[in-house]
Amino acid sequence: MAGYLFKGCAAVVTDAGAADGVLRDVDLLVEGPAITAIGAGLSAPQGTEVIDARGMFLYPGLVNTHHHFFQTFVRNRANLDWTKLSVIEWLDLIYPIFSRLTEDCFYHSSLTAMAELAKHGCTTAFDHQYNFPRHAGKRIVDRQFQAAAKIGLRFHAGRGGNTLPKSQGSTIPDEMLESTDEFIADCARLIDTYHDAGRFSMGQVVVSPCQPVNCHLDTFTESVALARDKGVFLHSHVGEGESEVIKARHGMRTVDYLEKIGFCGPDTFYAHCWELTDAELRQLAASGTGVAHCPEPVYLVGAEVTDIPAMAAYGVRIGLGCDGAASNDNSNLMHCIHSAYMLQCLVASKRAHPVPDPRDFLAYTTTGGAALLGRSDIGRLAPGMAADLFAIDTRKMDYVGTRHDPASLIAKVGVGSPVDLTMVNGRIVWAKGEFPGLDEAEMAAEAEAALAKIDF
Repeated sequence: MAGYLFKGCAAVVTDAGAADGVLRDVDLLVEGPAITAIGAGLSAPQGTEVIDARGMFLYPGLVNTHHHFFQTFVRNRANLDWTKLSVIEWLDLIYPIFSRLTEDCFYHSSLTAMAELAKHGCTTAFDHQYNFPRHAGKRIVDRQFQAAAKIGLRFHAGRGGNTLPKSQGSTIPDEMLESTDEFIADCARLIDTYHDAGRFSMGQVVVSPCQPVNCHLDTFTESVALARDKGVFLHSHVGEGESEVIKARHGMRTVDYLEKIGFCGPDTFYAHCWELTDAELRQLAASGTGVAHCPEPVYLVGAEVTDIPAMAAYGVRIGLGCDGAASNDNSNLMHCIHSAYMLQCLVASKRAHPVPDPRDFLAYTTTGGAALLGRSDIGRLAPGMAADLFAIDTRKMDYVGTRHDPASLIAKVGVGSPVDLTMVNGRIVWAKGEFPGLDEAEMAAEAEAALAKIDF
């Protein structure tokens, strides 16, 4: 069985949230998909590749809990600048663009996003794919699984969808609409085809209706029934400006609305939640519902910095996500850790609860993300856990003066360049500036060619 021995690691961050979660001057042994030993003076079994890890900090692979891969094809467009548009103006511009994407666009945009994630230490990615233009067909998530296999990432596919017509109050063009029956049938097909609940699973499916304001009630009730029947997780956008609309339609704000229909609990996580009240945060904690916090869109929305200190104080389960490129023009989850911490520091004097420790923000992106996705086999570095990790060579000017606290480094200092190595399930997917076995220039050219066929 092939394996790797990381010899002489300067530090191994085994668990960012644990007081004793950093080990110094140790070796780490990987055999097959798993870590088998961490300690000083380990020997390499026959056939094991020894990696000189002197000067390296090893971390658990990052877990991305909310993204929209397809939006990598709308990056860096000045006419889509939130700061110059109202939300309605922005939606009226962006959704018609989304509706023009082809199946090939979804594949290449997913490949693009996952490549960037892998370069920056992400090993498991959840994507909320809610855009299903009629002309693009129903094989979009299938193509995403192909892209994930090519890059080598663990992939949790959030099969999203929108069912409420624009004429009835949604923001969705008719080209992107599905019926509840269409949506549920394809979720069931994807679960039966791709969902692997086993240890070290590389692919899972999450039932993820896009958001309550853009779906009929039965879309959510049927999602709950399907997910509970199949034993899979639930996800949606919640608390990003829609609560008063839901109240006008249903007589209650979003958290109460979803709790009433059972779209909550330990198998459920919401994206964003920046507008939730103190009482609603306590509701999430009581039900065990998790939150995928996406810090970078906060800069663009400019409305309110998500109250992560309150969530942490009440025991809400927290993960981090990049969000889509329509509101975050990169797929760099590493950068989101730094952004999340700095945003909380910015408003600390106005908050009732103190900012969590810097190392906690790394924990949200490792053990926290793993918990949101229901994974007990990723998020930490320990014997028996999946060999999902990334390495940073700290023998560089970037890290002078920072090496005394590996667990806080990413949140406080930030990591401004790709990592030196990313490993997923015991396989090196990124090292020395390359994707082993893949031609990055060729992948980029193919993605640009698919993008060029779309009239923006």
